[in-house]
Amino acid sequence: MKNILEAPFIKEVMLLTDVMYKFGWHERNSGNLSYLLKEEELTEYLDLNEVKRNIPIAFDGKALAGKYFLVTGTGKFFKNVIHDPADVLGILKVTAEGNSVDLLWGYENGAAPTSELPAHLMSHIARLSVDPENRVVYHCHATNLLAMSFSCELDERSFTRILWKMCTESLVVFPEGVGILPWLMPGTNEIGEATAEKMKEYRLIVWPHHGLYAAGKDLEECFGLVETAEKSATVYTLVQSQGGIRQEITDEQLSNLGKRFSVTPRAGYLNI
Repeated sequence: MKNILEAPFIKEVMLLTDVMYKFGWHERNSGNLSYLLKEEELTEYLDLNEVKRNIPIAFDGKALAGKYFLVTGTGKFFKNVIHDPADVLGILKVTAEGNSVDLLWGYENGAAPTSELPAHLMSHIARLSVDPENRVVYHCHATNLLAMSFSCELDERSFTRILWKMCTESLVVFPEGVGILPWLMPGTNEIGEATAEKMKEYRLIVWPHHGLYAAGKDLEECFGLVETAEKSATVYTLVQSQGGIRQEITDEQLSNLGKRFSVTPRAGYLNI
């Protein structure tokens, strides 16, 4: 077997979790991610019949039975992935019954998956129903987007319009807009179910006064989505500190931008 630390998906996660941490989105043990892996990506690195232990989950995961996920561990720090990936990460297979996962690698020293695992698995089910190529679900505490959940109206249309107008590329990157939940208790099936429902329409969802959830075809795409929205939120924060908006990208310009880059802004979000 090859050394799994040389696997492209492990290298990708090691690199980008370090970048994410340095952006200030992962204080202490905050944030988590899950990465849907293909069996053929794993066979040269792991004996897929060798189960290290079985871990129960408080969620019916039958819809994902037999699928493999790379998942961050509960209580683990993103800053440590690059130094000790086998401690922070685990590779899991959802059992046929859907009420537990088999640990195939990682979670050394008795660790377990993130407490947000139900939200991740529910979100994967939702995203795969609308985008079969989706592989990543990611949760972080992006600073300025989090701040906006205190200072801005928690309305998806108005929140999205602010972000679209603060940076030209935003509409191109997330033309469907941004979803927003009410404040809900983290680590529960309730917030998982609410997040998954939004994931059918959005790839970026704000958890007010907490953070956000994002989805993508790979971790790089997912990171780029959050990075773009956070840049817009940062610009908005700076603009407000400089005295407020005096000029902006017009709705007509946003419409033309969508046409130029072959994306369709969410219906009803532009005043044209």
